[in-house]
Amino acid sequence: MIRIENISKTYQKGTQTVSALREVSVDIPAGSFYALVGRSGSGKSTLLQMIGGLDRPTGGHVWVELPKEQDLATLSRDDLALYRRRHVGFIFQAFNLLPTLTVLENILVPVVPEKKRCQEKHAFALELLRQFELKERAEHLPAELSGGEQQRVAIARALINDPDVILADEPTGELDTQTAAVIVGLLKKLNSEGKTIVLATHDLGLARQAAKLVHLEDGKIVRMERNPVATT
Repeated sequence: MIRIENISKTYQKGTQTVSALREVSVDIPAGSFYALVGRSGSGKSTLLQMIGGLDRPTGGHVWVELPKEQDLATLSRDDLALYRRRHVGFIFQAFNLLPTLTVLENILVPVVPEKKRCQEKHAFALELLRQFELKERAEHLPAELSGGEQQRVAIARALINDPDVILADEPTGELDTQTAAVIVGLLKKLNSEGKTIVLATHDLGLARQAAKLVHLEDGKIVRMERNPVATT
């Protein structure tokens, strides 16, 4: 369970104070598939960053189970880093692969800080490549891959630590329709296997693949909508 309780986020832009989130509250059950929907600037990416421990709210709380419930705002920088590494997988629109590392090396990046675990995860990384039909690409550089292949590598990287939660920020934004459908299929499969998926998108068609849609506007939740077609 992820419990978001009255979180706000403000920051300075020159002389102006910008409110990215305004007292947002939502519960995301374990194993669910939620979509955060809204235009650019609505607050959906900021909300993902709060859930992922990439930023701290100005006010309010983000409670997560580690395994007991804890407020992310109370964790130290080291504990937040451990939370991100062990419990959260991130997927970004721009893939964020390191251009000088091979596909296999990119997948193993999240476990590099723990050398022993990096060695243990090598076989799992190869298995992920096999599952995603990328094993022949293991020693290739990102520039040698198509956009869809790069995003599959990014998903494999997000899974290398077997996280409880997958956070996907516009994961199909740079992909063609056919390739985007493959990525959505992978996310739905991960959800069916028990992963909690939180997806941020401005694409309502993509959002309707989720079980629940959370519509944001100007940093506030304006509507929540259950998808009767989804099973999670």
